[in-house]
Amino acid sequence: QVQLVESGGGLVQAGGSLTLSCAASGRTFSIIATDWFRQAPGKEREFVARLTWSGDTVYVDSVKGRFTISRDGAKHTVYLQMNSLKPEDTAVYYCATIVQGGTYGAWGQGTQVTVSS
Repeated sequence: QVQLVESGGGLVQAGGSLTLSCAASGRTFSIIATDWFRQAPGKEREFVARLTWSGDTVYVDSVKGRFTISRDGAKHTVYLQMNSLKPEDTAVYYCATIVQGGTYGAWGQGTQVTVSS
């Protein structure tokens, strides 16, 4: 009952920046955290960042200091600001919500991020 739509992906040169958006609709009151994942061609899905309902954040080591997860005031949209992008950041990025009970309640369709060298 929660729908997520990612946007903001694209092609960027190494060292550049992109900001991804994850817009939520539906039963958003049930969301207790939002995660970003990514999946590169031929690789397994990888956790990237998490933002909890209370504002706590978690990042995978490879993006610490470069990526920032945040939300708007209404808590309907979560962002992933990506700076100093590297070719190894190339992947399809997905957002996912964690709902009451600690389970993943929804996934977005993904947005492609391609970083050229």
